[in-house]
Amino acid sequence: MIFPPWRDKNYETLIMNKNQGQANNLPNTLSIIRVVLIPAVVICLHFDEELGSFLAALFFGMAAITDLLDGFYARRYRVVTALGKFLDPLADKLLVSVTMIMLITLNRIPAWIVILIITREMAVTGLRGIAIAEGKIIEASSLGKYKTIFQFVALICLSLHYPYLKADFHAVGMAFLYVALILTMWSGWSYFRMNKRIFF
Repeated sequence: MIFPPWRDKNYETLIMNKNQGQANNLPNTLSIIRVVLIPAVVICLHFDEELGSFLAALFFGMAAITDLLDGFYARRYRVVTALGKFLDPLADKLLVSVTMIMLITLNRIPAWIVILIITREMAVTGLRGIAIAEGKIIEASSLGKYKTIFQFVALICLSLHYPYLKADFHAVGMAFLYVALILTMWSGWSYFRMNKRIFF
């Protein structure tokens, strides 16, 4: 059977090798923009009022959009680099972790949830680091992508916090956060289960 070239592992490797020197491509730039937006979210959340919360949610939403765009562009045009596979999940983790820590200080999110999520993210990041040392790159799974989406929606709502159009964004955010917590722990266990041979 003849497969399309993008389904061929050798073809994917060829594309990745071709793009190794293109560190300044659009997906990597979008990941960097996502990191740059983190201080803006922090500064806005520092002012515990409706305007600051609205702006924090706006900047966080912009950062979340860059994540969707860089993933779409990288897949659509097969612009894949080792730097991109490392930078994209790192930018997501920094954005989510820093925002959650700020929300703890505002009493908008339980600290124990943040501890569990950040611990999982650090563990998976460590796993990816070990995998890279072994010459293997662990890509984000579908479960991990759903986890990220639920985290983003939850943190946008929790950053808004105040009611708009009679909607209780804090309650909505907490509902999404609990689902995100389940997906976070489940996907973390899945990563270690599928890559346990790295340790043996």
